[in-house]
Amino acid sequence: MVRGSRVLILAAAATAVLAAPLTGCSDDTSPSGAASKAASAASKAASAASEAGDALSSATADAGDTLASATAEAGEKFDEFKSGVDAKGDVRTGDVGTDSAGRSTAGITVTNSGSSSRSYAVQVDFRDPGGNLLDTVVVTVDGVGAGATKDATATSNRTLSGDVTAEVSRAVRK
Repeated sequence: MVRGSRVLILAAAATAVLAAPLTGCSDDTSPSGAASKAASAASKAASAASEAGDALSSATADAGDTLASATAEAGEKFDEFKSGVDAKGDVRTGDVGTDSAGRSTAGITVTNSGSSSRSYAVQVDFRDPGGNLLDTVVVTVDGVGAGATKDATATSNRTLSGDVTAEVSRAVRK
């Protein structure tokens, strides 16, 4: 909603900027002519705002589709670990960064406190400051030796903007 509000504010500002010079035109002294030109400028600004709103709606729908797809993919990867044991306590996330393609990344560290080598499936959720889910990925970390630690990187499926955090939402080992 904040972006939509920004579009409307920009449209209003554009209307004012475009209308102001028209009311002082020296080649058309009639008030109705100036008003007509101002109305035309306002119509163009409203049209631009509408197009921007449509683009924002489309982008929001695309982001929702991408998130739904990522969530479904995460579920499928966890299905591969059907007999897995809850291991969320064995996994920690690091700071969130950005890769060369502009996608968010988060380092994860898996610590196997067991007595034999294990493989882990770790779901990492990327969130905005309000706690809203932006993206989710599953990282498989194979061959973590008994008593050993292994690092991996979770990378978002798409470019995320703003202040992004990462958290382990679930993890299993087998």
